Amino acid sequence: MPRGTPPVSATGNARTTSKTLRSGGVAVAALPLLIGALASCGYGSQAPKDGSADKKAPVAAGAKKLSASEVRIGYFPNLTHATALIGVQDGQIQKELGGTVLKPQTFNAGPSEIEALNGGSLDIGFIGPSPSINAYVKSKGKNLRIISGSASGGVKLVVNPDRIKTLDDLKGKRIATPQKGNTQDVALLNWISEKGWKVDPESGKGDVSVVRTDNKVTPDAFKSGSIDGAWVPEPTASKLVSQGGSVLLDETALWPDKKFVITNVIVSQKFLTEHPDVVEAVLKGTVKTNEWINANPEKAKESANAALKGLSGKPLDAKVIDPAWPSIAITDDPLAATLKTQSEWAVEAGLIEQPDLAGIYDLTLLNKVLKAAGKPEVSDAGLGAK
Repeated sequence: MPRGTPPVSATGNARTTSKTLRSGGVAVAALPLLIGALASCGYGSQAPKDGSADKKAPVAAGAKKLSASEVRIGYFPNLTHATALIGVQDGQIQKELGGTVLKPQTFNAGPSEIEALNGGSLDIGFIGPSPSINAYVKSKGKNLRIISGSASGGVKLVVNPDRIKTLDDLKGKRIATPQKGNTQDVALLNWISEKGWKVDPESGKGDVSVVRTDNKVTPDAFKSGSIDGAWVPEPTASKLVSQGGSVLLDETALWPDKKFVITNVIVSQKFLTEHPDVVEAVLKGTVKTNEWINANPEKAKESANAALKGLSGKPLDAKVIDPAWPSIAITDDPLAATLKTQSEWAVEAGLIEQPDLAGIYDLTLLNKVLKAAGKPEVSDAGLGAK
């Protein structure tokens, strides 16, 4: 197996880790780290405050309500949440909901979105794999289900080309990730381990200095020279390139089929149980939105940037969004095998204990929608609700 290749079998299922779990307080204390904010935070001049309302399409006059009068949907003002940005702004999700009102909320971090879901002020959310895993494990499988995919890829290692010219040059350098234990941090730690290098997962010190830095701060740190590179999602990666950085590695190259989950769709288990018709309608909207995005990439890019402008007051510059957009794959498939792999990387890095993810997925309604649309069904990699 080449260095950096994820431990996934030919069938796409992640192998069971054979490493001994880290004992003592370190792994236990580190479990909350995985709920850290998904690295893809809002970009633009001013990101909205968590929970702020988004603009939405109006409800059609005389449209029939489903079993709930409203559905509250949360997402980040970010390109990796393009399904929500476009599906809300352009009205496709509201169209499927009929007279049930879509009430969007935007968040800048995974913990606050999970808190809203747990507190009953949010029904459905677009969020990354790490917060989904941690929230599910902390609640002992009682708070959420992953019901669909949304985006894959869009993560790159960008470096200062004057200091780093090859991957071997990373040894001894300072490389930023968004947060300790988040999705990109875990991926970098796994890559370092595959190289045979050592890094302490708690301090980030070792053969490579892993510097945990908020995405909104990373461009300034890169420009000042306090970091030599960063393993970050879009649009931060393209922001660094616009400042003179060079893409040394696209994380998709490390994955079978060049796909891995960066954003999925979750739902409150209570809401799923009480209002499956509403959840199904939302999924009809996301599937149709994703189909339109993939059929109209340039128009979709413009629509997503218009939504970002409406949320933050400023669209992404062309030199940032143009290279960032094509590196993000919009998909209905939650790529469940890759989430399993990501969780095992976190275990192997010593950040968490082995999580029990049985039941984290419920793809019943998604596969119903996909089948009705003549599309292939997707797999839960053996982690479906029983």
